[in-house]
Amino acid sequence: MSSSPVFVRLFVGLAFGLSSAVAQAQPAPGHVAAATTAPSPAQLQASQAEARRLSDAFSSVAERVSPSVVQIDVTSRNENADNATRLFGRGNGDSPVARGTGSGVVFTPDGAILTNNHVIDDALTINVHLRDGRFLPAKLVGRDPATDLAVIKVDATGLVAAKFADSEAARVGEWVVAIGSPFGLGYTVTTGVLSAKGRGGLGMNAIEDYLQTDASINPGNSGGPLCDLDGRVLGINTMIVGRGSGIGFAVPSSIARRATEQILKTGHVERAWIGVGIQDLTPELASAMKLDPRAGALVNLVNDGGPAAKANMRPGDVIASVAGKTVHDGRELIREVLQHDVGQTIPLEIVRDAKHYSSSITLTARPEPPIPQLPVQQQGVPHPGLGMSVRDLSPQQAQQLGLAAKAMPVVTNVAPGSAADRAGIKAGDIIVEVDGALEPTSQQLQEASKDGQLLLRIRRREAAFYTALKK
Repeated sequence: MSSSPVFVRLFVGLAFGLSSAVAQAQPAPGHVAAATTAPSPAQLQASQAEARRLSDAFSSVAERVSPSVVQIDVTSRNENADNATRLFGRGNGDSPVARGTGSGVVFTPDGAILTNNHVIDDALTINVHLRDGRFLPAKLVGRDPATDLAVIKVDATGLVAAKFADSEAARVGEWVVAIGSPFGLGYTVTTGVLSAKGRGGLGMNAIEDYLQTDASINPGNSGGPLCDLDGRVLGINTMIVGRGSGIGFAVPSSIARRATEQILKTGHVERAWIGVGIQDLTPELASAMKLDPRAGALVNLVNDGGPAAKANMRPGDVIASVAGKTVHDGRELIREVLQHDVGQTIPLEIVRDAKHYSSSITLTARPEPPIPQLPVQQQGVPHPGLGMSVRDLSPQQAQQLGLAAKAMPVVTNVAPGSAADRAGIKAGDIIVEVDGALEPTSQQLQEASKDGQLLLRIRRREAAFYTALKK
């Protein structure tokens, strides 16, 4: 019995040589094996020249695309740290902030960057390492969990923007190059081939139409580009099957380009919808309906008031083509519908009772659940000061905690989305150092915060950690 594959998000080389193998059959008794003929100098020179041409092609892609690739550093709340710290409780004091690394690709000269949604999900802060060495804070422009894509933006100009390829025209078997920051190792280049197109049914996202590759990608490659040999972005690397399997998946540029353009323009993605439930034709269903199993996508539900209902479609219809393009199954139907804009009227070919009919349908917006705001999106909400309230511990309380018998400040409240919240501070934390000054008072803390930033050492239960706040 086989087990299901484990899909791994990529948030946190393949070298090529040309060789020939000579098969040698076991000689029969009395026969002398033929001597192996060594390649001639001309053959060796031709092989080396071909290898150099391939090597030059990979190097050219790396040189062209790397200036558009960034490393993304994210902080989020550490759910493994204690979540209900009592004011004077004791126990372990794990760091309240988790850190992760992903990748992204610049697609406008003024700093818009495409990455995966799971890279920035739950982010308190997002920072970007540019190829030229700059380290810049980024804001979240918008995200699309249905395709696992997100757009962030840094305050910069004159950046090198990557170009998108046409993933629909890409051929299975062609060379591809992946660039990203696996395990935080920035600007790592790996190569492979485009192994397959149109992969879906993985259960990771609502919309799945992945490119598959054997280029070596690992945790940290999330959001980085998968490129063709012209240095154009074919897809955005997003997940692997397990680790060390050599199977990775990327969101194709046909989906990524439409999503990024809409997010940059409106902050969200609006997708075309025809208002039906669909399934693939099994051989048994196709036989019962006197159809070929690849005749199209079988409609099993028509939504009341939706586009399909208005076009008089009904359960049992088979959609055979969309806007003149033949579809063989449900995944191809979804792909073709998503290539069109909301409000557009497109022709359909319908098979009903084994007869073909022409119809047309006006696409509406696909119903999408509301996308909740992330902590990083709350940075624009005004908070007094740095977003926390404190009071002084009494000398007796400090002594009970094993601290110096002085009136050090304890945090009583943290405003959601504030600088203190983004720094991982919680109610009950005790501030034992402010900008290098030990055992501060609340008054000293207030004075130090006037410049809008603080370096604090926090005591939480029996552990301590440093954190930096900036308004």
